[in-house]
Amino acid sequence: MTEISADERYLIFALSIAFVMAAVVGTALVFEHVFGYLPCYLCLLQRTPYYIGIPVALVAAAASWLRWPVLVTRLALIAVGLLMAYGAVLSGYHAGVEWRWWEGPADCGATTGGVVTDANNLLAAIEIVKPPSCDEAALRVLGLSFAGWNVLVSVALALWVFVTLRGGVSQKSN
Repeated sequence: MTEISADERYLIFALSIAFVMAAVVGTALVFEHVFGYLPCYLCLLQRTPYYIGIPVALVAAAASWLRWPVLVTRLALIAVGLLMAYGAVLSGYHAGVEWRWWEGPADCGATTGGVVTDANNLLAAIEIVKPPSCDEAALRVLGLSFAGWNVLVSVALALWVFVTLRGGVSQKSN
């Protein structure tokens, strides 16, 4: 079996992290645009670490591929881990709001939705569309809301980054 270099391991790892993060935020976008689950303010806020983290992970991959100093790759991956930890805090806060453990932001309400272009349908749209609220889970799967699942995913991604950086990537493969 041929041994792969540390640069190649970092490249594979950074691309894997970027792919998983893109899959997570992509899933949220599918639930929004295909299944009609309108996100509240906190839902949208939870996507920010992914929107920032994906390009940073790709920078880490590029730095590894281009054989830049390993410090550049590691710093970019540390930033990704910190973003995912921040995402875990944001989604944990939102899950707590949904369970009414604490108050949510006062300005939480409708932030997205279709634009009505026909004035005749405006009143009908107002009566049909219920703006999302930060304190009501739109859907629960196995007892967890989107925010609850995001806590688990964000923690898992942050741990994956930090545990890997601690020694997993630099270890020889068998």
